[in-house]
This record gives sequence, C-alpha cells and structure tokens, in this order.
Amino acid sequence: MRKFFVINGPNLNMLGTREVEIYGKMGLPEIEEYTRKVITSHDKTIEQTWFQSNSEEEIINKIHELTKENIEALIINPAAFSHTSVAILDALSILSCPIIEVHLSNTNRREEFRQRKITAKSSTAVIEGMGYKVYALAILSQILK
Repeated sequence: MRKFFVINGPNLNMLGTREVEIYGKMGLPEIEEYTRKVITSHDKTIEQTWFQSNSEEEIINKIHELTKENIEALIINPAAFSHTSVAILDALSILSCPIIEVHLSNTNRREEFRQRKITAKSSTAVIEGMGYKVYALAILSQILK
C-alpha cells in the first residue's frame, strides 16, 4: 500500500461557504471525495489520510508524527500559514519524503502578501490555481513518475 498524507491548514474547513468566487463551491469533504475517486481510478493501492486544523501547533505536531511514518509524499495546503509560518517551514524541513504544496487559487494573482510562500522553501513542488483539482494533481505527480 502506497501512503500519502494530506494536511490542510486554517479556514479550509470553511470551503464551499467562504469566498466561493476565489475558492469554489466545493467543501473540503467533497474535495477529498473527488481526490479519492480520481486516485483510485489510477491506482487502487494508494492510501490517503487527510487532516485539517486551524491550529499551527496541531499542524506542526502532525508533521512531526509523519517523521515516524512511511509515507510516499506529503501534500500540504498550509493556507494562510504558508505566508507567515517559519515554524511550519522548519517542521517540513525535517521530512525526507517529497512535499507538494498546493493552493486552490493562484496566489501570484492575489494580494502581494500572498505571493510570498515561506513554506514553499521546504516543498519539492507547488501546484496552485487549479481549484479543487490541485490535490489529485499533486498525488498523481508522485504516482506517475
């Protein structure tokens, strides 16, 4: 079984109801379901574990836990923490697996402060601006190597 872990940061639990013109109408459970279906259609041996927290501390602790796991890759949407959290950057630096950072919107077309992604410095790749599809694309990027 190939394991992928998905971490979602603050306010992503509110997807589908907040700023739908930017983030779309799908909630996080629907995005997870879509991603599972797409990935399963390509490879039935993929295991996905999803986690969401509005707490920087909980996200860091989860990343620390992953150092003991045998995961193929981490997919992370740090959300607003990507622009502010050196602590998450440092935690990601501990991991030895590929890290794919995702963002639903194209942060390069948004406010200037969103264009700087601190956490991306520890990421293998960044996929953004493709809405709910970014999660499936991130996992596919690793299984289609």
